[in-house]
Amino acid sequence: MARQVTLTVKGAEKRDAGRGVARLPESARRSLGVLSGDTVVIEGGRPTVAKVWPAGGTDGIVRIDAETRANADATIGETVTVAPVSIAEADRVVVEIPVSADDELLDAIASDLRDRPLRTGETIRLERPGVRATVVEAAPDGTVRVTGKTSVRVRERPPHDAKTDRVQTDAAERAAPEPTSDVTYEDIGGLDDELEQVREMIELPLSEPELFRKLGVEPPSGVLLYGPPGTGKTLIAKAVANEVDAHFEVIDGPEIVSKYKGESEERLREVFERAVENQPAVVFIDEIDSIAGTRDEDADMENRVVAQLLTLMDGLDDRGQVIVVGATNRVDAIDPALRRGGRFDREIEIGAPDERGRREILDVHTRTMPLADDVDLEYLATRTHGFVGADIHSLATEAAMRALRDRDAREELSITRADFEAALTAVDPSTMREYVAETPHATFEDVGGLEEAKRVLTEAVEWPLSYAALFEATNTDPPSGILLYGPPGTGKTLLARALAGESDVNFVSVAGPELLDKYVGESEKAVREVFDRARQAAPAIVFFDEIDALAGVRGNASEATERVVSQLLAELDGLSENPNVVVIAATNRRDALDHALLRPGRLESHVEVPTPDVDARREILAVHTAGKPIGEDVSFDDLADRTDGFSGAELESLVRDASMRAIRELADEVGPEAATERATEIEIGSAHFEAALSAVENKRFEKSAQTSS
Repeated sequence: MARQVTLTVKGAEKRDAGRGVARLPESARRSLGVLSGDTVVIEGGRPTVAKVWPAGGTDGIVRIDAETRANADATIGETVTVAPVSIAEADRVVVEIPVSADDELLDAIASDLRDRPLRTGETIRLERPGVRATVVEAAPDGTVRVTGKTSVRVRERPPHDAKTDRVQTDAAERAAPEPTSDVTYEDIGGLDDELEQVREMIELPLSEPELFRKLGVEPPSGVLLYGPPGTGKTLIAKAVANEVDAHFEVIDGPEIVSKYKGESEERLREVFERAVENQPAVVFIDEIDSIAGTRDEDADMENRVVAQLLTLMDGLDDRGQVIVVGATNRVDAIDPALRRGGRFDREIEIGAPDERGRREILDVHTRTMPLADDVDLEYLATRTHGFVGADIHSLATEAAMRALRDRDAREELSITRADFEAALTAVDPSTMREYVAETPHATFEDVGGLEEAKRVLTEAVEWPLSYAALFEATNTDPPSGILLYGPPGTGKTLLARALAGESDVNFVSVAGPELLDKYVGESEKAVREVFDRARQAAPAIVFFDEIDALAGVRGNASEATERVVSQLLAELDGLSENPNVVVIAATNRRDALDHALLRPGRLESHVEVPTPDVDARREILAVHTAGKPIGEDVSFDDLADRTDGFSGAELESLVRDASMRAIRELADEVGPEAATERATEIEIGSAHFEAALSAVENKRFEKSAQTSS
């Protein structure tokens, strides 16, 4: 008996899509006696062939992409047999594609097929042409491998095939159905857990409805996918429909709206009728909030559309294998009647991906790109906090466009690290665009002194990310909020920005007064949205500057401020469930804050940012003079001793003033043209610092006199 093993099918790694490989664990390779690069036959409902590549992790599985699964007539979770197979070099291969092929496309197809095992009748994915091809002829017969000597011929596929050549009813002919998508599970990165939930709710009812009948329960009618735009809600719905070979109907919410009474409802009915006629089917309603918002007396058309949708979904129990999938980024705006059991049975959040997920998405979007050796996708994944799938696609596209713009200056057209660095400055994370969000480049090296404050902030923010296992083992929750307090100009804002740069997390800066609005409820809504966005883009730091303007003591503040304080307290209490979001607030009036805000569990860590001592002043001066042409006669020790009581901002002002005096001196002496030529000769000397120090001291004296008067 020939050697064979039985393995469970799992999805391919993202970078393997379209390569025709089967990743086998070491135990399976040893049992079959095959090495990397050998060919195996995979048999589910029918046999197909693939090239062996090694896989780490769990034994008993084979990882293959969507085309290989389709060729083997197997889906994820099913078992297949895998056995070695002999292979001959192909003399001739003929493939059909849905488009005409010019010489350039023919070369790309031949290159994609090279060293790949094939059989007649198989469908293969050609990444560079971006099409699927069918092998219609191979010589000799059986399993063959394409080599550089193989004659590869390409012909255009006839304009119809078995999937589209279906009998259509009169109603269906009035509006052509959406073709089944080519999106597969390998085209979706960073959403493995969410994809598994969606498969459970959609794939099983469509592919194996008898399982539900055995259990005596009705299969789900609908799934609601919600989350920020660009996270992959539409892709998931299309991939699942394609995986089970289901008919796919798309309803773009606004497109069905009509000014004529009854026409919107009729369009909805037609879509559901086509789905029932072509079952198994998925009806995907994108932007469902635009047609199914909460009903009220002033929205007659919306009320009728919601009522029609409710009726259609209730009728699916008697109509067979039809699943309704809704997608929205405003889940609370949907009518509650749609969100009960029997309609949208499951609500699944599709959030912003974590670092591992972003790496997978980068694999998806760069797998056909000619990347230079200096491109590090792991590094890019760490740099893209808050990026959703659509943002990463934009990032890859922007990097490619930069490479195209510079193609004449390059020996080889490839995408380099510099291209991605430039793209990072041009593409912002869409989950945070409504607020000032960034990943600051400042680090603790840019902050002089304040060692105790740095330590507390590091333990509160960096440790939960770096030592999550230790926090879990000790059942310890990190602090969810930190208050930085101290005189103006001591570096509270810089400290928060440096912490974000040090931790490489998103930094959401919110100035307290900008959230206040004269209209009832708007200020509280703004606070909620800040925290919602931060949760979507976690890990993130939410920094409230001048928080005393936003959260004054209740009873002494206005009604609007009191409502904001209450909302802020509620949001801070909810952060205990999300340790990847930390709130940092800054104020120079700690006594003006509401006391409920300062208790444990909210802004529980209070870090004083005092006026710097002599050692800290020396460090601050060193930070602000780094890279400047400082004269040898300048003594930082002497300046630190003479600036007692100066804040960090005043020390920065001192260095800036001295620099301006040096520039002014050289410009007045030789004129603008000569000054430009002698720029390398400029030096900031002791005399410049003496004059600047006198000017700053005079300002301090005048300010003190005004305050006392």
